[in-house]
Amino acid sequence: MAFPTKLLNEGEHVVVSTRTHAKALILPGLVVVVALAAALLLTGVVDNSVARLVVWVLFLAVVVWFVVGPFLRWLTTTYTFTNRRFIKRSGFIAKEGRTIPLNRISGVDFEIGVIDRIFGCGTLVVSDASTDGRVELDDIPRVEEVQLQVSDELHRLAGGDRRDDGT
Repeated sequence: MAFPTKLLNEGEHVVVSTRTHAKALILPGLVVVVALAAALLLTGVVDNSVARLVVWVLFLAVVVWFVVGPFLRWLTTTYTFTNRRFIKRSGFIAKEGRTIPLNRISGVDFEIGVIDRIFGCGTLVVSDASTDGRVELDDIPRVEEVQLQVSDELHRLAGGDRRDDGT
């Protein structure tokens, strides 16, 4: 996904831009299947047309609450690292954002669980010197590659010529 160039400063370019892995939509998908099965079962059992209408209205409410909301959050939340800053943006109508200058980031780590490994994603942990201390970005696709790219950019920003082996 492309980060809007109108939101970049002069001389700034995108290093990595991503969103949460699509695995975040598996549970909402299962909710739809279970709710549909329950609605069909209840529709077959109930003889009253008003009761059937109530069943389908409840089904639609479940779909909106448990599927549309998570899908819109997934679709509108992006994580972008530029050569100057980290940007988290989310929201469709009401927008929210967080920016951390790269020179304030003290570390970028990753964690990959068993399920994450199956799906090819993981948690990226961005540590900074602020009071919040760290930002965890769950379910980032190809998290190891993202961590490597961001670490390279941090190294470049720090001068790139110092040795990291302690000598």
